[in-house]
Amino acid sequence: MKNLFNPNDKEEIIQRIQKLTESTQPQWGKMSVAQMLKHCTLPLGVAMTNPKPPRGLFAKIFGGMIKGPVIGPKPFKKNGFTPKEFKVESKEIFNEQKSKLVGMLEKFSPAAVTDKVHPFFGLMTDAEWGESQYKHLDHHLVQFGV
Repeated sequence: MKNLFNPNDKEEIIQRIQKLTESTQPQWGKMSVAQMLKHCTLPLGVAMTNPKPPRGLFAKIFGGMIKGPVIGPKPFKKNGFTPKEFKVESKEIFNEQKSKLVGMLEKFSPAAVTDKVHPFFGLMTDAEWGESQYKHLDHHLVQFGV
């Protein structure tokens, strides 16, 4: 599986982001391209937040059971579930969000994820952090045709 901690995979994602324009339209879903870019920064921000927010009871009970299917190799479904914390409904400025996402990707590394406990899934390896972030970005870049 591709992994954002692999420099080649990270560069591929950045190059795909660079192909987006303010007028790029989604192939499915309701987000604009600027909203999608902001949406993609949010999980990266969680990954690089150290320490992470505490896990709630629901996450402690179900997070481990859901982790495999969500972060495994099977692609995300179109129009799948989005946690409320990651929904972006505000109008966003494309160039600002694009620059912010690329900047976060450049900082994203195993050293930036010092707290390995995901707020929902629990303890994750470096590989799981890098693969899950790649998978999420890939899903949305495919959504916007790049």
